[in-house]
Formats: sequence, C-alpha cells, structure tokens
Amino acid sequence: MTDSQTKKRRLRSQDWFDNPDHIDMAALYLERFMNYGITPEELRSGRPIIGIAQSGSDLTPCNRVHIELANRVRDGIRDAGGIPIEFPTHPIFENCKRPTAALDRNLAYLGLVEILYGYPLDGVVLTTGCDKTTPSAIMAASTVDIPAIVLSGGPMLDGWHEGELAGSGTVIWRMRRKYAAGEIDREEFLQAALDSAPSVGHCNTMGTASTMNALAEALGLSLTGCGAIPAAYRERGQMAYRTGRRAVEIVFEDLKPSDILTRAAFLNAIRTNSAIGGSTNAQPHLAAMAKHAGVELYPDDWQVHGFDIPLLANVQPAGAYLGERYHRAGGTPAIMWELLQAGKLDGDCRTVTGRTMAENLHGREAGDREVIRPFDDPLKERAGFLVLKGNLFDFAIMKMSVVSEDFRRRYLQEPGREGVFEGKAVVFDGSEDYHRRINDPALGIEENTILVIRGAGPLGWPGSAEVVNMQPPDHLLKRGIRSLPTIGDGRQSGTADSPSILNASPESAAGGGLAWLRSGDTIRIDFNHGRCDMLVDDAEIERRKGEGIPPVPADATPWQQIYRRSVTQLADGAVLEGAADFRQIAKKPPRHNH
Repeated sequence: MTDSQTKKRRLRSQDWFDNPDHIDMAALYLERFMNYGITPEELRSGRPIIGIAQSGSDLTPCNRVHIELANRVRDGIRDAGGIPIEFPTHPIFENCKRPTAALDRNLAYLGLVEILYGYPLDGVVLTTGCDKTTPSAIMAASTVDIPAIVLSGGPMLDGWHEGELAGSGTVIWRMRRKYAAGEIDREEFLQAALDSAPSVGHCNTMGTASTMNALAEALGLSLTGCGAIPAAYRERGQMAYRTGRRAVEIVFEDLKPSDILTRAAFLNAIRTNSAIGGSTNAQPHLAAMAKHAGVELYPDDWQVHGFDIPLLANVQPAGAYLGERYHRAGGTPAIMWELLQAGKLDGDCRTVTGRTMAENLHGREAGDREVIRPFDDPLKERAGFLVLKGNLFDFAIMKMSVVSEDFRRRYLQEPGREGVFEGKAVVFDGSEDYHRRINDPALGIEENTILVIRGAGPLGWPGSAEVVNMQPPDHLLKRGIRSLPTIGDGRQSGTADSPSILNASPESAAGGGLAWLRSGDTIRIDFNHGRCDMLVDDAEIERRKGEGIPPVPADATPWQQIYRRSVTQLADGAVLEGAADFRQIAKKPPRHNH
C-alpha cells in the first residue's frame, strides 16, 4: 500500500490514536497496546486497523478451524498494508448449547455490536461457520456499518459409514428412525453419527451452517466461492489470505454493508436458498439480517420469489451428496450462475469483491452435472418454501424440497382432493412431553395423524428449538412409515429431511392458534391455497381461550428473562425489539472514556 493510498481519507481508528485535539486521550488509548510489542508508529500511521472477529474456540468445534485460519487472515491484512487485531466473539455451538443455541444469536449480536462500535476498528473480517455465527455477525456489521467481509470456515470432509455417505445431522435422523424400528442397536447408532464427522469444519450436509454461509456469498458479503470450500482443503487457507487482503481494500474504498445489503440482494439469497435446498432456518435468519440492514423483507417474499425456484443442488438432506463433492462441482457460484442464466437473479447487485454479482459469476458453470443440475433439468420443480396461514397461525413455512414421493402419495394425491389433507391432531407441549408419550398406544397415532408440538418458539422454549421434526411412534416405523405430517411453533434442524410445517407465528406462548388446539381436533392442510386450519368453530375456540395459554418453563438465567421480554416472533426474525432502530451507528464516533 503506497503512502498516497493511506492518506486518501482519515480513518476511524485515528480518532483514537492520532487525535491532536485530545493528545491525552490518544496517549491513554495507545499506552496499553505497547505491552505486547505493537509500536505507536503502527497505530498512528493511518494504516487501516482490521478486526478479526474470532468465532473459533474449543467450545465451538464447527468454527475451531478459524484459530488457524486467522494466521492467514493476518498475513493478508499485513501484506495489503493493514494492521490486524484479533478478538473473541460469543461462542455459539448448535449441537451442544442448551436449551438452544437460538438464544445466543441475539446475545452474540449485542456483544459484537459493542466491540465494533466501541473499539478503534476501521474494518472487520467476520469469521463464521456454525449456524448462528453467520447471521449474528452480519446483523452486527449492519448495525455498526463499518467495512466488513465474511470468511466462513467451510464444511467437514464427506463422512462415510459402511460404504455409504454419512452426512452430519442427516445420518442421525435416519439412524434414529432405524433404531426405533429395531433395525440397529445403540452402538451402530452412535458409530454412524460419529462417522459423519471426519475432519475439521461445520456440517457437510446442506444444513443451516452450509446454508447460511452460502447465503452470505449470495448476499455479496464473501469472496466468490468462499462458502463451500471444505475446512481441510488448502484452498480454505488461501481464501483466508485473500479475504484478509480484501478487508484492507474495502476500508480504502469505504465499501460498507449498507452499500451491499439491498432488497435485491436479499431476494437473490431467497432464490439461492431454494435452489440449494437450504435450511428452513434461513427464513428467520434472513428476516433478522434484513431487519438490521434496514431492508423491507416480507414473509410472503418466500412464496412470491422463492417457491417456484427448482432444486439444483443434489446435496443431503434434499439430495444424495455432501459438501466436498458440492464444492468440486462448483459450489454456490455454480448454482447462482444457473439462476443468473435463467433470469432469476439480479446480477447488478454490488458485492464485497468490488464487482457486481454478474461479474463474480462469469464462467462459473458447474463441472459435475450429477451434483449441480441445469436449471431446466432440476432434481425437483418448485422447491422453495410454501408459506401457510390459517387459524392456527398467521405465518409458517414448509420446505418443499424434502417432500418425498411417498409423502405426496400418502397425503396429497387423494383423487378429487389433490393437495389437501385432513388428519387428527395429537398435541405435545414441548419435546419432553413428546418423548414421554409418543409411543403411548392410548394416543391412537396412525397414518392419518398430524403430530403437533407447541411451546417451542422464541418465548416458549425460550429461544425457539429444533424439535418440530418429530418421528412417528415405533409401531409405525416398524411398518415402514418414516414420516407423518408435523406442525410446530419451533424450528427443525437444517439437516432434517422431515416435511414439517414450522416456524409458526405467533407461537402458542404468544397466544397463537396452536395454544387453542386440542388432541383429537381435525386439521386441514390445503397446499393449493396455502392454508392450515383447525376445523373447530369460533365459539369453541373462544371458550378454550378462557382456559389460558399452555404453561412454559420459567426463566432459568438472567439472559433468558431479558430475551423473553424483548424478542419478536420467528416470522419477524426473532430479533430484539427496538434493536433494528440502531443503524449505521459508526457514523458518529463514540464518546471518549475519560
């Protein structure tokens, strides 16, 4: 970086370290950085100070690769003329955080906002991986609005179990059914799960982690091809280096999230999510990111802009393969190239590369047509999320890419009533209730039963839990019935292949219609008109309201109490009320601290 480049404009960090109006404060800010050997010349040089938001730790195995990748990010920053400063972010690990990692997304967001706003950073590299590390980082970057670039850690290598691909998460749901049906024992169950995790990295399926890192790329916040490179590949370190270099350049270009995150960019992400068979968790996460970016994104956008998009990625859980082969086939850029050629993508959107999306995608046609299908020869037509509403909720979604032919035959192809299904509800209040009673013969669960779980949303759990993908009772599994229609006000794992109606808003704990449903009621699901209703007359529903909302667990921590008092519903992104009012806050420097 030349001297003329470094002097183009005054950088944000100079208000801390090179402030002639407050030499006493500059001395205070500089002084303690000296104790690990950094020089005042560096900090006062006007070179960009680039934060590395370190999400990797021993508590976050999916992101742990960033502990090593940060060294290559540092190299890139230094070589481009910047100064790297690494700092930790709040750990979020989907598999282990109880009662749910969904609680931590907003907590991590708050923490990162305070860091990016209150410290002398000119730009930031957002390291992501596990599900909620991506949206929390992007939400915070939008609130503060300093130049930011996303570096994902990449998926694990493909897992194998007894000669078959074993995809993270997906193999657990498959083996859980086999175990319940008596086809495998406990050790076989455990071994299959363990075989799905052969290396560093996040889920190797198109679960929420792979989905959200693909969508960071679709939004224009990552370098092209970043999202799908396996964590163990040499290209991941090379991408980290290039990301570090680019982080310095976007500071000099003053290219910020607000320049990239437009409504058109979010609609590109919705369409991409459909084409990759992405996670249903993309809905609340994209809604949250749009909210903090000041972009109007509507619940019906998933239907209007995403539903008719075909499934192009042959990747589990909607397809057959895993992340390693998906990357070699061309990854997300190849999927987006197909959408662009079909006129389904806005190629004029700005991106963090400094080029338009169309320029980024030039020449990115897939090299493996078994894994990434042409737009006119997809795995499935109309693979997006079906948006439903009715007297059970105002909004819910169903992931059409995982609706199997067997499920369609059993529930959606009755002559004269195609696309419409009616069944008896069996209602569970939380997953403990489900696990305790699912095999109770008194419930009379049969093939035409609809399983319903409530108390699983942002208020009820709290945090919204991945529990809607309920499997049938053992006696049905032994008959070969692998799935029943399921409905819930919680979420389900992006690795699940369950055709569930989920993310129902408002939830039961907020007085949504699921609160007034009773076991034995008939539910009608009408795919043709996007309706889901309990066939109970209004007078009876009003009577049931007098019985009160089903109870939920008490707050167990201070944060749970704060979260419940301020969180919105999943349809709105489950964000903190009022937080999205704070935008581009870096425009005004924070007050001095002494």
